[in-house]
Amino acid sequence: MERSQCTIYRVHKHLRNVNMKAYEPEVIAIGPYHRSKDNLQMMEDHKLCYLRLILERKEINNIETYVSAIEPLEEEARKCYAEPITLNSPDFLEMLILDGCFIIDLRDLILFENQVPFFILCKLFDLIEVPNEHSRLIYLLLIFFNSIFPGNINRNNFREDEDNERRRWRFINNATELREANVKFKRTEGVSLFDLRFEDGNMLLSPLTIEDRTESLFRNLVAYEQYFGDGQTNYVTDYVKFLDCLIDSSRDVAILSRHGIIDNWLGDDEVVANMFNKLTDSVAGPGTHFVYANIFHVVNKHCNGRRNRWMAKLRRNYLNSPWAVISVLFAVLLLLLTVTQTVCSILQVV
Repeated sequence: MERSQCTIYRVHKHLRNVNMKAYEPEVIAIGPYHRSKDNLQMMEDHKLCYLRLILERKEINNIETYVSAIEPLEEEARKCYAEPITLNSPDFLEMLILDGCFIIDLRDLILFENQVPFFILCKLFDLIEVPNEHSRLIYLLLIFFNSIFPGNINRNNFREDEDNERRRWRFINNATELREANVKFKRTEGVSLFDLRFEDGNMLLSPLTIEDRTESLFRNLVAYEQYFGDGQTNYVTDYVKFLDCLIDSSRDVAILSRHGIIDNWLGDDEVVANMFNKLTDSVAGPGTHFVYANIFHVVNKHCNGRRNRWMAKLRRNYLNSPWAVISVLFAVLLLLLTVTQTVCSILQVV
């Protein structure tokens, strides 16, 4: 199947093997990929009930009208899927109508493999709601997506550095090590979750809510971006890579939570750390279009400054625990007392 025709892919095996449950629907199957699974059959009856409710309250209340509208699109719809669909024509059309109507009027709806072609939704929307008002359909879908996304998303206000492609960069340290190097973390109410900045030693990040569906959402978006062509920017993948750099352990999560950057609804910082450490397993590293290349360059330059390297060494070796701080203070006090005693002795001799 030609890549240009296919728009609803299968998750790569190397991604699925990391966390299979993140890509499997738990309640409802949308589209043909998971339709035959036993644990999802109960919702098929609910789809039929919902379609009956639509037919009862709409002027176009004849199922044949829906079939006649979708039937000419069947061949094009089949080409949207990455695998040959073995359903016969009546069953395939029934699936498109049932699933499409259910979507128009929910967590399983954002799974990468749990989809129907968008033009099918548009055609059904013309019949169910107002004809040719597809912008309203897009608006409704965006409202739904915004309700489940863990932060603000606004591509138009996202500022990407034009020099990212040409700049040489390396990964940054985790939040604990950055704090040791005099980097301060601050929450900013930015217009986009992806709009991260570094100004005057301050790492400015938009708030991120972590809950039980966050991992599945990120995994499916990352899987989708793996099918992007060369030259396209993988915003979600790069953002997850950024957080993977910042978070190595529960200590890093605690730092970000303390500054209001992470809102941890899971409660366990270790669980959040493990999630981000595994999110990009089997995903290729950032390419030449890495969104945060310039930020990484500036952060590393800041950390490599003589004063900040000295501060990092001091905090890591001598100020990394309350007892270490007490011992340093005691040593300083002892030194001052020794100096004072020496000076007094000299003055007495003089």
